[in-house]
Amino acid sequence: MTDDVFKALADPTRRKILDELAERSGQSLFEICTRLTTRHGLGLSRQAVSQHLAVLEAADLVRVRREGRYKFHDLNTRPLRRIMGRWLTPGAPPDAPSPTEPEPTP
Repeated sequence: MTDDVFKALADPTRRKILDELAERSGQSLFEICTRLTTRHGLGLSRQAVSQHLAVLEAADLVRVRREGRYKFHDLNTRPLRRIMGRWLTPGAPPDAPSPTEPEPTP
């Protein structure tokens, strides 16, 4: 499962899709395509965006829900939290060095 998350995050287009869903979850394929074109200058086909969404869905980073004949895509951050928890010290501030990280030299 973790490998799927890293594979999904490796592609810059998929990261842009996640950025857009982080800003406004619950978008249709048409809305995502429009935002990628207008905000990021990406001229991807709907089929290409749909394939990227399938990879994100397989990694459980995107959840799809149907309402009538429409599909809406929602961001799921749980897999990201699992990855962060794997290496970060629980309860430590985000910029605190880890116990295994060497102290910075002045």
